[in-house]
Amino acid sequence: MSAQPKTFQELIDGDQPVLVDFTATWCGPCKMMHPILEDTSRQMGDKVKILKVDVDKNPLAASKFQVRGVPTLILFQKGKILWRQSGVVPAHQLVQTIESNILKEA
Repeated sequence: MSAQPKTFQELIDGDQPVLVDFTATWCGPCKMMHPILEDTSRQMGDKVKILKVDVDKNPLAASKFQVRGVPTLILFQKGKILWRQSGVVPAHQLVQTIESNILKEA
């Protein structure tokens, strides 16, 4: 069994695609994204890892990726940004977007 990646940077630099949800506890639309991300996670399984990053607790990460509003979703693979969007994204659209971006990289 391999050791788990320890840092955010190690995760987004990995081969496995990572969808990062930049969020905040006070954000209404962010709360709407929670069940959508759970649904997406169920549908995608091991194809993608989903991380939540609280912009208030992690201002450096938010700043590094120029997150100006929440929720902002960014899909990373091998350290590259494959896709990003701010606002609520419906689950079916999110799954399609992830799959189409992963296929381009494969």
